[in-house]
Amino acid sequence: MIRSLSEKIEFPDPEEATSEGLLAFGGDLSHERLVYAYKNGIFPWFDEGSVILWWCPDPRMVLYPEDLKVSKSMRSILKKNVFKVTFNKDFEGVINNCASMRRTGQDDTWITEDMKKAYMKLYELGYAMSVEVWKDESLVGGVYGVDLGDVFCGESMFARESNASKAGFITLVKHLRKKNYKLIDCQVYTDHLASLGAVEIPRNEFLKIIQAVKG
Repeated sequence: MIRSLSEKIEFPDPEEATSEGLLAFGGDLSHERLVYAYKNGIFPWFDEGSVILWWCPDPRMVLYPEDLKVSKSMRSILKKNVFKVTFNKDFEGVINNCASMRRTGQDDTWITEDMKKAYMKLYELGYAMSVEVWKDESLVGGVYGVDLGDVFCGESMFARESNASKAGFITLVKHLRKKNYKLIDCQVYTDHLASLGAVEIPRNEFLKIIQAVKG
């Protein structure tokens, strides 16, 4: 049975999640609960008007920074400086663009107004990071996520120009690799992430890494 959360900031054992990865419902999006969740390998994902749903899927899609794959065409784009990439210059712009992008197979966005406010708060407190991709002074791509120190938990990315999100993600991974980050959490499988070197690992292996770095 899926557990209903109380006001107390706690979660069931992630190994109790369903086969789809659903662990619990309810609770709130306070920064305290969100930080606690991410430090334990759990993240919220739900539609507008739905109760808050908390997930910890098995397997988990991750990217080890040293395993990043950059295609020949992307190496050329990055070398030519087609885009300008910045960090933490427009977090709100990135999350708003991620929310407004319409994606194949999705009728609505899961980045609700409450989610935006919650992650803006995390950003203000230093727990979230954004990567902005610019072309001719316009924001054409970006990535945002939760920063745990040695692990970056990617939440969403967008592109309004071909290859913009790839340029941002690749630049982010290279940046994190220099800072000796151990892992980028990509949550669930996509062909796009797999093409960049991400792989699926067992949930218990992912949780061991999270436990080792959360402090």
